[in-house]
Amino acid sequence: MERRHVFVMTYGRSGSTLLMGILNSIPGWLLRGENRHAMRHLYDFHRSGLAEKARVDPARASQPTHPWFGIESFPEDVSLARIRDLAEATLLRPEPDTRVTGYKEIRWYDEDLPDYLEFLRQVFPGARFVLNTRNLEDVAASNYWTHKDDPLGQVQRIEAKMLSAAEGLGDAVFRVHYDDYVADPEVLRGLFDWLGEELDTERVRAVMATPHSRRGRHRG
Repeated sequence: MERRHVFVMTYGRSGSTLLMGILNSIPGWLLRGENRHAMRHLYDFHRSGLAEKARVDPARASQPTHPWFGIESFPEDVSLARIRDLAEATLLRPEPDTRVTGYKEIRWYDEDLPDYLEFLRQVFPGARFVLNTRNLEDVAASNYWTHKDDPLGQVQRIEAKMLSAAEGLGDAVFRVHYDDYVADPEVLRGLFDWLGEELDTERVRAVMATPHSRRGRHRG
């Protein structure tokens, strides 16, 4: 069975844990939680291999006397395939009946975010991204942000960076807003149609009635 991949892009205290729960209520879905940007390390590995391959003279680097011996043959396709295998086996761990897998993450603020997103699309062909936002004043007022310098400014910059990078994803991204779907789950119908799934509002309401995240309801 060919599995699909969906990733939730957001920032801390946006309600993304609730959104993950809603998506995981769909039969055959298994989205994992945050992994502290673990895929970023594999992106750096892959990018380093390609950068050094491009830098050396292939004929000279193929000789065992060269200090970068062998890097000229760094196999891009093999690297992507093995990174996917590693992510599937360790981070995602799909079950036999899993149709769609992926994860939600709150760390999408690197300067090279567009390149990183393209890397994820190479590792997971056909990947889709759900971009979750929330009223930024409410986000900045949460205890996750209040101890940081200029919390509102930080979340504003992060959201702007995500929205800008998402423009390059075209039809592979769909934006949802926490305040809208919490007020009316029917708002999620567009997302579910985009995902090719049926919206069961009663099932969604049941998820919303369940506390999510570490403190209280709908904080993740």
